[in-house]
Amino acid sequence: MGSHVPKQFLTLGGQPVLVHTLRVLEAAGQIDGIILAVPEGDREFCLTEIVSRHGFKKVTKIVAGGDQRQDSVRRALFAVSEETDLVLVHDAVRPFLTLEMIRLVIEQATKHGAAMVAVPMRDTVKQVGPDGLIERTVDRRNLWLAQTPQAFRGKLLQEAHQKAEGDGFQATDDAQLVERLGHRVAVVEGSTENIKITRLEDLTIGEAILAARRNR
Repeated sequence: MGSHVPKQFLTLGGQPVLVHTLRVLEAAGQIDGIILAVPEGDREFCLTEIVSRHGFKKVTKIVAGGDQRQDSVRRALFAVSEETDLVLVHDAVRPFLTLEMIRLVIEQATKHGAAMVAVPMRDTVKQVGPDGLIERTVDRRNLWLAQTPQAFRGKLLQEAHQKAEGDGFQATDDAQLVERLGHRVAVVEGSTENIKITRLEDLTIGEAILAARRNR
Protein backbone atom coordinates (compact mmCIF):
# COMPACT_ATOMS: atom_id res chain seq x y z
CA MET A 1 0.00 0.00 0.00
CA GLY A 2 2.96 2.32 0.53
CA SER A 3 1.45 3.87 3.66
CA HIS A 4 2.68 3.95 7.26
CA VAL A 5 -0.95 3.42 8.34
CA PRO A 6 -2.13 -0.24 8.32
CA LYS A 7 -4.58 -0.61 5.44
CA GLN A 8 -7.49 -1.63 7.69
CA PHE A 9 -7.26 1.82 9.30
CA LEU A 10 -7.05 3.83 6.06
CA THR A 11 -9.98 6.14 5.32
CA LEU A 12 -12.73 5.03 2.97
CA GLY A 13 -15.81 7.22 2.62
CA GLY A 14 -14.65 9.30 5.59
CA GLN A 15 -14.22 6.33 7.95
CA PRO A 16 -11.65 3.58 8.52
CA VAL A 17 -11.97 0.56 6.24
CA LEU A 18 -12.36 -1.68 9.30
CA VAL A 19 -15.41 0.28 10.46
CA HIS A 20 -17.25 -0.49 7.22
CA THR A 21 -16.40 -4.17 7.61
CA LEU A 22 -17.46 -4.38 11.24
CA ARG A 23 -20.78 -2.65 10.59
CA VAL A 24 -21.88 -5.50 8.34
CA LEU A 25 -20.66 -8.19 10.73
CA GLU A 26 -22.31 -6.42 13.67
CA ALA A 27 -25.62 -6.28 11.78
CA ALA A 28 -25.63 -10.00 10.96
CA GLY A 29 -28.05 -11.78 13.26
CA GLN A 30 -26.20 -15.09 12.87
CA ILE A 31 -23.02 -13.65 14.41
CA ASP A 32 -22.83 -13.69 18.20
CA GLY A 33 -19.30 -12.40 18.74
CA ILE A 34 -16.36 -10.91 16.86
CA ILE A 35 -12.67 -11.41 17.62
CA LEU A 36 -10.22 -9.03 15.95
CA ALA A 37 -6.62 -9.96 15.24
CA VAL A 38 -4.52 -6.79 14.87
CA PRO A 39 -0.82 -5.90 15.17
CA GLU A 40 0.28 -5.88 18.82
CA GLY A 41 0.99 -2.14 18.76
CA ASP A 42 -2.47 -1.31 17.40
CA ARG A 43 -4.61 -3.14 19.96
CA GLU A 44 -5.26 -0.08 22.14
CA PHE A 45 -5.94 2.13 19.12
CA CYS A 46 -8.35 -0.44 17.74
CA LEU A 47 -10.19 -0.66 21.06
CA THR A 48 -10.57 3.08 21.58
CA GLU A 49 -10.79 4.50 18.06
CA ILE A 50 -12.63 1.68 16.27
CA VAL A 51 -14.60 -0.47 18.71
CA SER A 52 -15.50 2.02 21.46
CA ARG A 53 -15.84 5.12 19.30
CA HIS A 54 -18.22 3.42 16.87
CA GLY A 55 -20.11 1.40 19.46
CA PHE A 56 -19.45 -2.13 18.24
CA LYS A 57 -21.05 -4.35 20.86
CA LYS A 58 -20.22 -7.73 19.35
CA VAL A 59 -16.44 -7.32 19.48
CA THR A 60 -15.54 -9.49 22.48
CA LYS A 61 -11.75 -9.75 22.13
CA ILE A 62 -8.86 -8.04 20.37
CA VAL A 63 -5.87 -10.37 20.06
CA ALA A 64 -2.36 -9.73 18.80
CA GLY A 65 -1.90 -11.02 15.28
CA GLY A 66 1.12 -12.89 13.95
CA ASP A 67 3.68 -12.39 11.21
CA GLN A 68 1.48 -13.99 8.54
CA ARG A 69 -2.25 -13.94 7.92
CA GLN A 70 -2.49 -17.59 8.88
CA ASP A 71 -0.79 -16.91 12.22
CA SER A 72 -3.29 -14.14 12.97
CA VAL A 73 -6.27 -16.34 12.17
CA ARG A 74 -4.89 -19.13 14.34
CA ARG A 75 -4.44 -16.80 17.33
CA ALA A 76 -7.98 -15.49 16.98
CA LEU A 77 -9.35 -18.99 16.40
CA PHE A 78 -7.95 -20.33 19.65
CA ALA A 79 -9.48 -17.39 21.51
CA VAL A 80 -12.94 -18.57 20.44
CA SER A 81 -15.15 -20.13 23.11
CA GLU A 82 -15.17 -23.95 23.07
CA GLU A 83 -18.97 -23.87 22.88
CA THR A 84 -18.85 -22.13 19.50
CA ASP A 85 -20.09 -24.39 16.71
CA LEU A 86 -19.36 -22.36 13.59
CA VAL A 87 -16.53 -19.89 12.99
CA LEU A 88 -16.57 -17.27 10.25
CA VAL A 89 -13.25 -15.87 9.01
CA HIS A 90 -13.18 -12.57 7.16
CA ASP A 91 -10.52 -10.19 5.86
CA ALA A 92 -10.67 -6.83 7.62
CA VAL A 93 -9.94 -5.10 4.31
CA ARG A 94 -12.96 -6.54 2.48
CA PRO A 95 -15.49 -3.89 3.55
CA PHE A 96 -18.10 -4.71 0.89
CA LEU A 97 -19.31 -8.07 2.15
CA THR A 98 -23.09 -8.32 2.49
CA LEU A 99 -25.56 -9.84 4.93
CA GLU A 100 -26.62 -12.21 2.16
CA MET A 101 -23.07 -13.51 1.73
CA ILE A 102 -22.86 -14.14 5.47
CA ARG A 103 -26.22 -15.90 5.52
CA LEU A 104 -25.41 -18.16 2.58
CA VAL A 105 -21.90 -19.11 3.66
CA ILE A 106 -23.12 -19.99 7.17
CA GLU A 107 -26.00 -21.97 5.68
CA GLN A 108 -23.61 -24.02 3.53
CA ALA A 109 -21.07 -24.47 6.33
CA THR A 110 -23.84 -25.78 8.55
CA LYS A 111 -24.67 -28.32 5.85
CA HIS A 112 -21.16 -29.27 4.64
CA GLY A 113 -18.87 -28.28 7.51
CA ALA A 114 -16.97 -25.74 5.40
CA ALA A 115 -17.96 -23.05 2.90
CA MET A 116 -16.49 -19.99 1.25
CA VAL A 117 -17.48 -17.06 -0.94
CA ALA A 118 -15.90 -16.95 -4.41
CA VAL A 119 -16.55 -15.58 -7.88
CA PRO A 120 -16.14 -17.45 -11.18
CA MET A 121 -13.13 -16.52 -13.28
CA ARG A 122 -14.21 -14.39 -16.23
CA ASP A 123 -10.88 -13.39 -17.75
CA THR A 124 -8.77 -15.57 -20.02
CA VAL A 125 -6.04 -17.24 -17.96
CA LYS A 126 -2.53 -17.76 -19.33
CA GLN A 127 0.20 -19.90 -17.80
CA VAL A 128 3.48 -18.08 -18.37
CA GLY A 129 6.97 -19.59 -18.14
CA PRO A 130 10.03 -18.07 -16.43
CA ASP A 131 11.12 -16.71 -19.84
CA GLY A 132 7.99 -14.51 -19.96
CA LEU A 133 6.43 -16.52 -22.79
CA ILE A 134 2.98 -18.13 -22.65
CA GLU A 135 3.07 -21.88 -22.14
CA ARG A 136 -0.64 -22.57 -22.38
CA THR A 137 -4.13 -21.14 -22.00
CA VAL A 138 -5.84 -22.52 -18.89
CA ASP A 139 -9.45 -23.69 -19.11
CA ARG A 140 -11.28 -21.19 -16.89
CA ARG A 141 -14.66 -22.95 -16.79
CA ASN A 142 -14.05 -24.52 -13.38
CA LEU A 143 -11.85 -21.76 -11.95
CA TRP A 144 -13.10 -19.48 -9.16
CA LEU A 145 -11.45 -16.59 -7.32
CA ALA A 146 -11.53 -17.08 -3.55
CA GLN A 147 -12.93 -14.38 -1.29
CA THR A 148 -14.05 -14.13 2.31
CA PRO A 149 -16.14 -14.61 4.39
CA GLN A 150 -15.36 -18.30 4.85
CA ALA A 151 -17.17 -20.38 7.47
CA PHE A 152 -16.24 -23.67 9.14
CA ARG A 153 -17.13 -25.94 11.98
CA GLY A 154 -14.87 -24.66 14.74
CA LYS A 155 -13.25 -28.00 15.58
CA LEU A 156 -12.56 -28.69 11.90
CA LEU A 157 -10.79 -25.37 11.41
CA GLN A 158 -8.77 -25.82 14.60
CA GLU A 159 -7.63 -29.24 13.41
CA ALA A 160 -6.68 -27.77 10.03
CA HIS A 161 -4.61 -25.01 11.64
CA GLN A 162 -2.91 -27.39 14.05
CA LYS A 163 -1.88 -29.70 11.20
CA ALA A 164 -0.60 -26.79 9.12
CA GLU A 165 1.43 -25.45 12.05
CA GLY A 166 2.90 -28.90 12.71
CA ASP A 167 3.77 -29.34 9.03
CA GLY A 168 5.17 -25.83 8.64
CA PHE A 169 2.65 -25.22 5.86
CA GLN A 170 1.48 -21.71 4.91
CA ALA A 171 -1.72 -21.23 2.90
CA THR A 172 -3.26 -18.11 1.43
CA ASP A 173 -6.69 -18.82 2.88
CA ASP A 174 -8.32 -21.04 5.50
CA ALA A 175 -10.23 -23.14 2.97
CA GLN A 176 -6.91 -24.47 1.66
CA LEU A 177 -5.99 -25.67 5.15
CA VAL A 178 -9.28 -27.54 5.45
CA GLU A 179 -8.82 -29.02 1.98
CA ARG A 180 -5.49 -30.48 3.17
CA LEU A 181 -7.48 -32.61 5.63
CA GLY A 182 -9.39 -34.11 2.71
CA HIS A 183 -12.55 -32.16 3.63
CA ARG A 184 -14.44 -30.62 0.73
CA VAL A 185 -15.46 -26.96 0.89
CA ALA A 186 -18.75 -25.64 -0.51
CA VAL A 187 -18.69 -22.50 -2.65
CA VAL A 188 -21.16 -19.64 -2.50
CA GLU A 189 -21.06 -17.14 -5.35
CA GLY A 190 -19.94 -13.74 -4.10
CA SER A 191 -19.62 -10.42 -5.87
CA THR A 192 -16.98 -8.53 -7.83
CA GLU A 193 -17.73 -5.63 -5.46
CA ASN A 194 -16.33 -7.69 -2.58
CA ILE A 195 -12.83 -6.38 -3.26
CA LYS A 196 -9.81 -6.69 -0.99
CA ILE A 197 -8.21 -3.30 -0.45
CA THR A 198 -4.48 -3.90 -0.82
CA ARG A 199 -3.35 -1.18 -3.25
CA LEU A 200 -3.88 2.58 -3.42
CA GLU A 201 -6.09 2.25 -6.51
CA ASP A 202 -8.38 -0.08 -4.53
CA LEU A 203 -9.35 2.88 -2.34
CA THR A 204 -10.48 4.76 -5.46
CA ILE A 205 -12.48 1.72 -6.59
CA GLY A 206 -13.92 1.45 -3.07
CA GLU A 207 -15.10 5.05 -3.13
CA ALA A 208 -16.88 4.34 -6.42
CA ILE A 209 -18.56 1.23 -4.95
CA LEU A 210 -19.72 3.25 -1.92
CA ALA A 211 -21.16 5.94 -4.19
CA ALA A 212 -22.93 3.38 -6.35
CA ARG A 213 -24.45 1.69 -3.29
CA ARG A 214 -25.71 5.02 -1.96
CA ASN A 215 -27.35 5.73 -5.31
CA ARG A 216 -28.99 2.28 -5.29
